Amino acid sequence: MDQSSPTDIFAPDRWYRAGHGPRYTQLYRHIAAAIGSGALEVAAQLPPERDLAELAEVSRVTVRKAVAQLVDDGLLDQRRGAGTFVRPPPPKMEHSLSALLSFTEYMRQRGKTSSSQILRRGLFPPIPDEQMALGLSGTDRVARVDRLRSADGLPMAVEWSSLPHDILPEPERVETSLYDVLRARGNAPVRAVQRITAVNLSPSDAALLHLPDGAAVLRIDRTAYLPSGRPIEFTRGLYRSDIYDFVAELRLEPKP
Repeated sequence: MDQSSPTDIFAPDRWYRAGHGPRYTQLYRHIAAAIGSGALEVAAQLPPERDLAELAEVSRVTVRKAVAQLVDDGLLDQRRGAGTFVRPPPPKMEHSLSALLSFTEYMRQRGKTSSSQILRRGLFPPIPDEQMALGLSGTDRVARVDRLRSADGLPMAVEWSSLPHDILPEPERVETSLYDVLRARGNAPVRAVQRITAVNLSPSDAALLHLPDGAAVLRIDRTAYLPSGRPIEFTRGLYRSDIYDFVAELRLEPKP
């Protein structure tokens, strides 16, 4: 989004599309996108509620709902008697690619409280990607656990995990930490191969992560293995690139 005056940024033709959802949702996404692009800079002050409603040609209730969601997401800061301001982005967290840690373990190390919203879990016929990654046939069953992962209440990642039926026969037992459940069964992986790609969010995934449609995130496909070499976990995750930095340490191999 290019630099614009407040009048231009909030004008209805810049953000409202008939049939694209409630006005407060569209306004929320538009302001979030303006913050993400820098059109609304850090510490910039939003117009007062009454003025913003007039600029956007909506009710004050619509403005109030959109701003409340942005405050909940940590994008705006409301200061009593002063106004509403764009907050600085949260500090990025470095995640080492050389350590096999679950999301829950990673957050524990950083003193954060992790939580999961279960989007889907159960036993299903495997799709081709799962058959290839886990060495399954079309007649096998695969356990799937799809989760929205948050830390201290902030949505940070969406993860879709698939495991062979004999490794995770009761996927409903997974609440927060998949690896805790696997360790209890003696099936925790010891190594993994990860592939990282930059992608843009679909509208449904953007809504889950409280990000604008099409926002850039990191997609990681991970296949994890038992000591025997058997692949037992295939996880595809979308991770917020405004929060995560994935770091790999490289070493120069000695000459033979």
